[in-house]
Amino acid sequence: MNSSKNSRWRQRFENFERSYKLLEKYTNQTIDNELERAGIIQFFEMTCELSWKVLKDYLETEGFIVNSPRQTIKQAFQSGLIDDGHTWIKALEKRNLSVHTYDETPLFYHFFRL
Repeated sequence: MNSSKNSRWRQRFENFERSYKLLEKYTNQTIDNELERAGIIQFFEMTCELSWKVLKDYLETEGFIVNSPRQTIKQAFQSGLIDDGHTWIKALEKRNLSVHTYDETPLFYHFFRL
């Protein structure tokens, strides 16, 4: 395993872990204003992005070639790295929706249904 690739996925995993902990911490709190809502949505987007990228980096250290988030999730599921591929795909779709949606009300509703 290439040392730089190995350290890359580990570093990205540490970033993912920090992001996930922040997302988890703040999604259990009451959100009172637009700034807080925007922050939670940003945490979700960042965590989702890091999640598939850490999987991609790890899969590449194992010799797989994956080029997209969806392909990465499918390969991670097939390799046994993740248990519920369907939930991961749904999260990816919600992340894509959040990036391309400018009305946060339906977005916020979909975010909490994940």
